[in-house]
Amino acid sequence: MTHSIKAIAAAIGAEAVGDLGLTISRASEPADAGPDDLAMAMAPKFQADIPKGRARAALLAPGADWQALGLRAAILAPRGRLAMAGVTALLDPGQHFAPGIHASAVIDPTAEIGDGVSIGPLAVIGARARIGAGSVIGPHCVIGADVALGPGAFLRELVSIGARATIGARFIAQPGVRIGGDGFSFVTPEVSGVEMARATLGDQGETKAQAWLRIHSLGSVTIGDDVEIGANSTVDNGTIRDTFIGSGTKIDSLVQVGHNVRVGTDCLLCAQAGVAGSSEIGNNVVLGGQTGVGDNLIVGDRVIAAGGTKILSNVPEGRVMMGYPAVKMDAFTEAYKAIRRLPRLARDISALKKAVFKDEPTE
Repeated sequence: MTHSIKAIAAAIGAEAVGDLGLTISRASEPADAGPDDLAMAMAPKFQADIPKGRARAALLAPGADWQALGLRAAILAPRGRLAMAGVTALLDPGQHFAPGIHASAVIDPTAEIGDGVSIGPLAVIGARARIGAGSVIGPHCVIGADVALGPGAFLRELVSIGARATIGARFIAQPGVRIGGDGFSFVTPEVSGVEMARATLGDQGETKAQAWLRIHSLGSVTIGDDVEIGANSTVDNGTIRDTFIGSGTKIDSLVQVGHNVRVGTDCLLCAQAGVAGSSEIGNNVVLGGQTGVGDNLIVGDRVIAAGGTKILSNVPEGRVMMGYPAVKMDAFTEAYKAIRRLPRLARDISALKKAVFKDEPTE
């Protein structure tokens, strides 16, 4: 499928200049672009690569001299990454999942399937599940009993959703997403060494070896509208109440959301982040890659945690956090600078000691 420069610019609300009837079939990095590609060169460092390719049109920042770059047309967008969102949505070829219900799909007769739903090969839809209109259920997906899945859902291959989960409109799940596994909840008959260590911050006290007893998850998972979850991420059931993820939240690949966790609206949880059980994440929170949040904590609205941060105590709203244990980013940066100065400081102290003690009289 091809699109004219004029049509692309109109779709993303940007200005188009040059030959507006020129058509392109895909997006490309500037150095790799062919004559039918739109070179994505929103920053000057990318514009320098346009002559290395054969692009006739490019996505540029306003004010760029597109003619000097040898282009026949350009789309000028003041916010490049926002323009990318529109362009990539327009040019996305999709997964080519076939319409209708595949003959190998297993659908319980009590399930309710909305209009225009696509269900792929070997998918399983459980008893009393409700699939919203226009949804796509990819190959090998499993939808448990009593699940409510809103309209416009898009589940890639091998997604599983456990019983009783409630999910809003336009949900996107990448391959291997697991929603509704039981929470990691175990207890010993008597106080364990873990409990003692936590209470004393290090001393296990007089404890004995014990077996772990399973606490079952009676809750499920509730997810709002416009949520996306990345490949191989997991969201555990709640123990009594549901685990909750607010509308507009985006979860990257390999993220773990524990039992009873509540995540607010429009959050970003980046790759390999983990939120332990019963913690509350506010609205518009960003957890960078490999961020960890301990259990039973509160992270306030608009908190940003840098990659690798380990949050071990409550965080007030609006803070930017970094480090292990997490502190305000400016404090961590100063501490890190001081750590880097330690070898030089040690050398200076050693030199001072030698200078002082060599002048002392010896007996």
